[in-house]
Amino acid sequence: MRIGDSEKITINLGYVDLGHIDLLVSESVYANRSDFIRTAVRNQIERHAEVTRQSVARKRVELGLRRYGRADLEAHRDAGTTLDIRVLGLASIAADVSPELARAAIASIEVMGSLQASPAVKAALADRLR
Repeated sequence: MRIGDSEKITINLGYVDLGHIDLLVSESVYANRSDFIRTAVRNQIERHAEVTRQSVARKRVELGLRRYGRADLEAHRDAGTTLDIRVLGLASIAADVSPELARAAIASIEVMGSLQASPAVKAALADRLR
């Protein structure tokens, strides 16, 4: 995993849970706390894979990485159409997309995961974020 392929989050754990994790790390079951937490998260995602699959199909969500470039958004704007973006994973709006173009081409945006866009584009789309 590369640094740009992940997002840092903060969680609060009880002392006993943290102690269990540290014990497993000290016994070399996991390389470190992060390794344990990533493994636990992946196990829970796998455990609930059917719920995710059904939800993605029902909500028509794109799964994984979806990039929106200037040319794509200009094409929608010029055609008089707008996008309703729904992504589970990472949605990325190119750095050369202006706030005006983003507003003209994107009707709504829902990202379950992470949205990468310039601060100006995020601000321009703030009222369209779900």
